[in-house]
Amino acid sequence: MSGLGTVTASVFCLGLMGVVLATGAKADDWNRKTVITFSGPVEIPGVHLAGWGVLPAGTYVFRILDSQSDRHIVQIFNADETTIYATILAIPNYRLTATDKTVITFRERPAGEPEALRAWFYPGRNWGEEFVYPKAKAIALAKATNTPVLFTPAELPLEVTEPIKSADAPFIVEMKRVPIMAIKPSGEEVQLAEVVTPPPTAEVAVASAPEKTLPATASPLPLIALLGLLALGGAWTLRLVQKRVR
Repeated sequence: MSGLGTVTASVFCLGLMGVVLATGAKADDWNRKTVITFSGPVEIPGVHLAGWGVLPAGTYVFRILDSQSDRHIVQIFNADETTIYATILAIPNYRLTATDKTVITFRERPAGEPEALRAWFYPGRNWGEEFVYPKAKAIALAKATNTPVLFTPAELPLEVTEPIKSADAPFIVEMKRVPIMAIKPSGEEVQLAEVVTPPPTAEVAVASAPEKTLPATASPLPLIALLGLLALGGAWTLRLVQKRVR
């Protein structure tokens, strides 16, 4: 495992949802690099490399590409991080139940079909990254799983021929401003706020931004004055001690 820290997990089903759990999670707090091992095929939302809409069983790396807004961009790599399989839009959702371990949740599908990726929890977060699907797929998933599914009505490409590597790429800029809604099992479209509770703004900001060194704008004069007062006090005390000795 790399120095950034990683965590490996395996897939299993719990009730109507598959869950990946892992122990000893250590990862970079900014990009949240996390290594996940799937024991079976997993369907992922677009945008992915052509032919990779379903990830076969194996080990993958999840990382945040950009998180400077109320929506995040998650990328999925191969195990050695030489290939980006997918660049996915996600929304921080405070309503999802998290643990202190890495968790990947799925939307259970009929027998013979791969589980569909729902959310990713990074250790120590009280909120999860809930993934956004294309509208047609979201409608099908909502009916099959009897739960609301996030979607965008925008016509984003489902596949790309070249992996997206920059947060400034035009496609990423577009992903961060497309409308996002939710579809209920009944087929009713509802506003995002009805099914998603965003985490506290301060928590998102702290979790999303890399550590920065604040500029040294404070004046040293107060410190110099304090040191001067301490020196004078010490000298006065020394004189009192010398008088008593005499």
